[in-house]
Amino acid sequence: MEQPTLNPESGFLRFRIDFSYDGSAFSGWAKQPDQRTIQGEMEVALSGLVRNRVDLIVAGRTDAGVHASMQVAHFDLPESDKYGNPWNTQDLQYRLNRMLSEEIVVRAVSRAPDHFHARFSALRRTYIYKIADGQQDIDPLKRFDITPWYRHLDLSRLNEASRRLLGDHDFATFCKLGGSGTTLRRLEEFSWQRMADSTLLARVTADAFCYSMVRNLVGAVVCVGESRFEPEWISSLLANKTRVSESMVFPARGLTLIAIEYPADDLLEARFKVTARRRDEE
Repeated sequence: MEQPTLNPESGFLRFRIDFSYDGSAFSGWAKQPDQRTIQGEMEVALSGLVRNRVDLIVAGRTDAGVHASMQVAHFDLPESDKYGNPWNTQDLQYRLNRMLSEEIVVRAVSRAPDHFHARFSALRRTYIYKIADGQQDIDPLKRFDITPWYRHLDLSRLNEASRRLLGDHDFATFCKLGGSGTTLRRLEEFSWQRMADSTLLARVTADAFCYSMVRNLVGAVVCVGESRFEPEWISSLLANKTRVSESMVFPARGLTLIAIEYPADDLLEARFKVTARRRDEE
């Protein structure tokens, strides 16, 4: 497995890019042969713009159909452009947005601080998941943002089940088969609220997430919210490492990455080392 690079090569500078996307028409973040992906489109645009190959390292790889209102990546460029001029980050942002489809919006391009790594420097990621339960109508403009669920869900039962998952655990139960990484995670927040429009919103924060982990967590907790199982069932799943049935995995359409948190600049190197060391266990 290729080792993550803490600092750019000699003669290169590291840049941070903040962006958002509607993932509805994409086959996820990661490049795939003959598939439309966010990474693929952004790397083609950026490489063409700077006349150099660009590889993006993202904070959190999202699945097909998943959205991001806040995503972060980094990339390395030579210290100057082909004319010997320093890079103008505002110009890069403007020109990228002209080249990319309207489904992707670059919010900022900036020089990254020393020892910044988009993935391995991150402290935590936060997702939200939206559900319209009990046969609610969904605004057509929000149809790719909310998942309909035909049964009514009890808010107190959702929160009681979710609380049982908080803390440091092996979340193999809630991770899709096929991933090669560790399934040890720290779930810091998993809470539900009913919004003014009667939709349910789940907020999920962890140091990192496994493949399809949020959608598995939501699907399992919904089983408790609709009274199919008692909250203790969630605890037994976690303890017995009983893998959640594929039929319980909720769709991607209601899921959005909304936040990625990094430490102060002087703590970036230490955070990178902690995360990279755990990666060696994968």
